[in-house]
Amino acid sequence: MSGIRGWCPGALRPMESGDGLVVRIRPRGGRLSRVQARTIADAAEAWGNGTIELTGRANLQLRGVTQATHAPLLDALCQADLLDPDPTTEQLRNIVVTPFATPATDRLAADIARALTDSRLPLPAKFGIAIDDAQPVLTDAPADIRVEGDLIRADGMPLAAPLRGPDDVVAMARWFLDQGGAPGGRGRMAALIATGIRPAADTPARPPVARPAPGATPAGMLAGFEFGQIPPDTLRRLSRLAPLRMTPWRMIMVCAARSLPAMPGLIQRPDDPLLRTHACPGAPACASAHAPVRQLARDLAPLMPQGAVLHVSGCAKGCACPRPADLTLTATPQGFDVIRHGRASDPAGLRGLHPDQLTKVP
Repeated sequence: MSGIRGWCPGALRPMESGDGLVVRIRPRGGRLSRVQARTIADAAEAWGNGTIELTGRANLQLRGVTQATHAPLLDALCQADLLDPDPTTEQLRNIVVTPFATPATDRLAADIARALTDSRLPLPAKFGIAIDDAQPVLTDAPADIRVEGDLIRADGMPLAAPLRGPDDVVAMARWFLDQGGAPGGRGRMAALIATGIRPAADTPARPPVARPAPGATPAGMLAGFEFGQIPPDTLRRLSRLAPLRMTPWRMIMVCAARSLPAMPGLIQRPDDPLLRTHACPGAPACASAHAPVRQLARDLAPLMPQGAVLHVSGCAKGCACPRPADLTLTATPQGFDVIRHGRASDPAGLRGLHPDQLTKVP
């Protein structure tokens, strides 16, 4: 695999990687029932290589699926109501819902999903919707249209407009296309807004709320996971405790729970440095990666200053962390490049370091 992909994998349209097909599952409304969670855990072991990843769009993805195991995997997902009828529906249902959603927010999210899929708009594959309650917690989640309580806001805009219903979301998506926001089928709302083209809006956006940390919340227990990977049996055990909600923060909300037992892969300490550490699968799992990266990230995480973000990337695409990090290490054929306060593709201050030299960098 080479170059930057202009689309995200799905279940019906998986993506080739170094360890097989990557199959992304988009739970409806970001919610998983006990049966659905068990289905995903069983499918990861039966039809993939056992790896389940939490994505920055509040989805899950399975790795190591093959052409031979893809069909039985889809059958299992279909029986658990985790599969869309066609790739277009799957792509348009690119929606992140706050894990603190009220029943009214959940109903709105379902209505917006129906309206978008009924529209059949030719939106870019990465075009997405974030649905928050009145106190936005999803402002750093990737999205092009943001519903924040009773307001609707184009990403990149400081102003919002009143939300009258799901059709307003479809209308803004259509406006984006009409304004030329997706030349050649690619494009993002923030890039269009940056050109000076703006939709009608005159209401100040609501101030965001800080991203929550693992631990107790009014809605339940937030559980974090190292590099966003959840062992299949941990997913099964969590689902036996309560219904689950996905988040875009490499965490899962265990609804209404007040405590969680220790489980493999589970992070419950808000100060755990691995919560601030990003690393892609690296080599050999990804054909684009120039080196293994996750063990290196584990070794370096405790050396980072408190609160600092570390990103170790197998290549310059920086898939694990598209935003700037305090320290980014990018693997190249010559070694690791060191970038401070930047992305994996930014100019490096130091180049071609051996992994043994990197312990002195943080």
